[in-house]
Amino acid sequence: MTQVDTNFVLCDARVVLADRVIEHGWVAVTNGAIAEIGEGRAPERGISLDGDLLTPGLVELHTDHLEAHYMPRPKVYWDPVAAVVSYDGQLATSGITTVLDSLRVAREDKLEETDGQAAILANAIAVAAGEGLLRADHFLHLRCEVPMPQVVAEAEELIERPEVRLLSLMDHTPGQRQFRQEDKLRAYYKGKTSLSDDELDLLFETRRRHSVEHGTANCRRLVELAKAHETPMASHDDTTLEHVAQAAEDGVAIAEFPTTLEAAEALHAAGIRILMGAPNLVRGGSHSGNIATAELARAGWLDILSSDYVPASLLMAALALPKAVPSINLAAAVRMVTKTPAEAVGLDDRGEIAPGKRADLVRVHVAGGVSMARSVWRAGQRVA
Repeated sequence: MTQVDTNFVLCDARVVLADRVIEHGWVAVTNGAIAEIGEGRAPERGISLDGDLLTPGLVELHTDHLEAHYMPRPKVYWDPVAAVVSYDGQLATSGITTVLDSLRVAREDKLEETDGQAAILANAIAVAAGEGLLRADHFLHLRCEVPMPQVVAEAEELIERPEVRLLSLMDHTPGQRQFRQEDKLRAYYKGKTSLSDDELDLLFETRRRHSVEHGTANCRRLVELAKAHETPMASHDDTTLEHVAQAAEDGVAIAEFPTTLEAAEALHAAGIRILMGAPNLVRGGSHSGNIATAELARAGWLDILSSDYVPASLLMAALALPKAVPSINLAAAVRMVTKTPAEAVGLDDRGEIAPGKRADLVRVHVAGGVSMARSVWRAGQRVA
């Protein structure tokens, strides 16, 4: 991005701090960092936000939305760097200033998806970043499909990249976790692919065989790999108490999308941060019939929100959460999309409006119940 002056004052704003909201405040930025925060009239003339909210830049840990730009139609692949730039623009205009791009580390025959493309997309992200084409700060999240025969070899190649900040352990074997009911998995693929029932039968049988032959050994090797590189780990779709016990034994830091209340309660008790979908909250429930994000929030078991497949949902959910769950105030809701996810992956220089933190900021306007990111700054530089 073109370098510009990163010294300025934002005033006449509702400033969302980590623990409270300043109803009429100002923030001074110097050299791309937050220098000072105050209430009332700013000590010098600044950029008036006319009463809009000022929040930290949003931090996204799990989004596979890049794949929709890379493969906009089945078997139609876009230029990967152009896809990254398009995707990045959508993130920035949604208020997301830091993102962990979720890349599927697995490949599987006969699926019209982006499996096996992780290295291509990781390279494209690096090229776009190196050329100054990106608005948000990009890191990598390796989504490892544990039973796949080649998953460890592919993860070994990717985890050497300094951008890698998270490795998740996934298992979509029919009859397991999110897809305990095989008919749900069948309906899922019917909606996404042109596979016949006979082809799906063969696919499911192959997956079950992979799980038996490779699942346990691959899981152990992936856990060892993550620990050797000091990469935080996430579990995925925890459903039973056994899943939670395994996550705790593995040293998992984040649990993505637990599917049952008993699993969520046990994860919370184990001190594992729980991440749930912002679209789930905005829509009022899970699209796949699992537990609702709001239900976990009411129980006090929700720590992090993720936009998952709709970038704009992250900001929408943060603003909607206090209305859906009155015991959670605006500052607490915003923490779930800023400070907490940043801390979970070791990005302690951002995620809150506080002196010394990076000036990742979002001006948020709300009208008619709809929110929009009017202005977005990353390290004090206007990017949207």
